[in-house]
Amino acid sequence: MKFKSNQILISDDGGIIMGNGRMQILYSIDRTGSINQTSKEMKMSYKAVWSKIKSTEKNFEKQIVLSDKKTGTRLTDEGRNLLEKYRQLKNRCMQSDDIIFEDIFMDSKIF
Repeated sequence: MKFKSNQILISDDGGIIMGNGRMQILYSIDRTGSINQTSKEMKMSYKAVWSKIKSTEKNFEKQIVLSDKKTGTRLTDEGRNLLEKYRQLKNRCMQSDDIIFEDIFMDSKIF
């Protein structure tokens, strides 16, 4: 048996700022420098990827992606910082979740 949890950052009014899908989108943009390439990798339409970026920016109240036809697409400092902080949060939550899960389920006599 395993335990799987999911961390989602939301704004005060409930809008999604960051989750697993948006994390993958930002990683891909950072790596490829292209929303078009990211949409292909994610098997999503360009519009869907762009919509998630814009929604995150609205809910986060900061620009996270800069897109320029000449220089391509890149994460802003705020976008890169959000991505790194979310990665750290997920890792620490997963470590804590593993400890709690083992404490509750693995030491139990019923399993």
